[in-house]
Amino acid sequence: MFVPVPAPAEMALWDALALERGLPGDVLMENAAREALSALRSVAAARGMPLRGARVLLLMGSGSNGGDAACLARHLLDEGARPLVLFARAPGRMRGAAGRFARLARGLGVPFRPLPASGDLSRIFSAFVPDIIADGLLGTGFHGELRTRELNLVRNVNALRRAALVFALDVPSGLDGLSGLPRPEAVRAHATVTFQAAKPGLTVPGAREFTGDLLVRPIGMPRRVMESAPASFVMWTGENEGSGNLRRPSSAFPRHKGEAGRVLIAGGSADMTGAPRLAALGALRAGAGLLAVAAPEGALPPIRAGLPEAVTHSLPAGQGGREWHAGQMAALRDPLAACRVRGAVVIGPGMGRNNGAGEFLRALLEEPGRPPLVLDADALFALAAEPELFGLLTARDVLTPHPGEAAALLGMAAAEVQADRFVAHARLRALAPACWVLKGEGTLSGAAGGPVCLSPWSVPQLAVGGSGDVLAGVIGALLASGRDAASAAALGVELHARAGAALAKTWPERGNGPREIADAVPVALAAMGIPHPGEEMEISCAAYELRAYFN
Repeated sequence: MFVPVPAPAEMALWDALALERGLPGDVLMENAAREALSALRSVAAARGMPLRGARVLLLMGSGSNGGDAACLARHLLDEGARPLVLFARAPGRMRGAAGRFARLARGLGVPFRPLPASGDLSRIFSAFVPDIIADGLLGTGFHGELRTRELNLVRNVNALRRAALVFALDVPSGLDGLSGLPRPEAVRAHATVTFQAAKPGLTVPGAREFTGDLLVRPIGMPRRVMESAPASFVMWTGENEGSGNLRRPSSAFPRHKGEAGRVLIAGGSADMTGAPRLAALGALRAGAGLLAVAAPEGALPPIRAGLPEAVTHSLPAGQGGREWHAGQMAALRDPLAACRVRGAVVIGPGMGRNNGAGEFLRALLEEPGRPPLVLDADALFALAAEPELFGLLTARDVLTPHPGEAAALLGMAAAEVQADRFVAHARLRALAPACWVLKGEGTLSGAAGGPVCLSPWSVPQLAVGGSGDVLAGVIGALLASGRDAASAAALGVELHARAGAALAKTWPERGNGPREIADAVPVALAAMGIPHPGEEMEISCAAYELRAYFN
């Protein structure tokens, strides 16, 4: 099941729309505080720490996040804890629901003190040694850079995290809710509870050192509000709200190989015969019913020997010994025609970069009625060398660049791509209407005009040569099954990540190879419960945790 992942501005819009339609802000804030209490209770219990009698220091900012902290403090008092709220703005000066809950908590006996102007908490800590620190200083609305006081507060909190449980409300202070980057530092929480939906910056693998365990809890945001302003990002959780596992019954699986999809791998060269074999293996393990590999005649024998499952097509060498050229399309027209219904072509693995690959790619893109394509590896470099080919891509195609390939396509350095992957992916989406998969930790997939699917996985077992070839084959199989490009890409990325994670027990020191990743795909497929084609983009709003994703 996919869940929405709203950008901070989109979450603010949901709040505004809910208020506009008559839902009191007090209700949402009270719900958030109750969910925060429940989450904190479970996090503390897992560490053998009862809330009764616990000294809890709450940092209360001047906005809604501060209101959440004040409301939580009242519930903690009722729980038997000993809360102390340090405020950035006096309760009497706060407006709206945040002000009302702050004044209510104070009136019911919760002690409030001002935050030190310097941000130095040492005097506070000497008089009140906290067991728990609840960070409600800055929320999703934070942007830019931390000011001196806030930076000092963040550093003070982090200095005490060995002695106290640090619990962040919505977003750890100092962390950019969109990019997941610290500005320049952020609270390093043991756990974070975020409300209604995760924010993009909380899902990227690099954010884990700041969020700790990430718990997403609903606060009663009306579904109609969220549907009226759809989030720009989504994420697969595998949860099916109220109905258990999404695994298909056996009767729902294709009854014969033709229904399972046909995948043609076009790749390989004299020095690179392993890549198309790995892509083919990924497609096979992801459920492709019929598999074919097309490669230059000189590269085909070792590919054929290693893939008895596949039909092979020998492509004649061109003049001057070129391994790939436009004339080879004549030999592929029948295999391509067979892929037009329930089929897909994966092009690029092992093609090489200086042997006519661009010429062949152009011919394939120009082929009338061609099937959907997955462009990977050397096909991406060929595309970067001839930017006019972008105009031949369609919404049915998927491109899978890693940061280096993305850099070549965008005319920038790989380090620039990695510095802000969200921006880089947006620039890729602007190049062509296809679905773009920016690989790496925190893989992003999506097309212009649609939601971007976030992958929060960090899996060392995937960081091996050939892993991307397997992913290309997996996406090709899902595309051939009848799924649209965005769904095939998103589910393929998730399936590939879960396959890698499944290897962690067998290969804990990352000693696996790409073949093991492919072989683990069916295991991941069974555990994931992948839905039917056409049903993939249903959105759930269930509570979930991302602890397992941060592998």
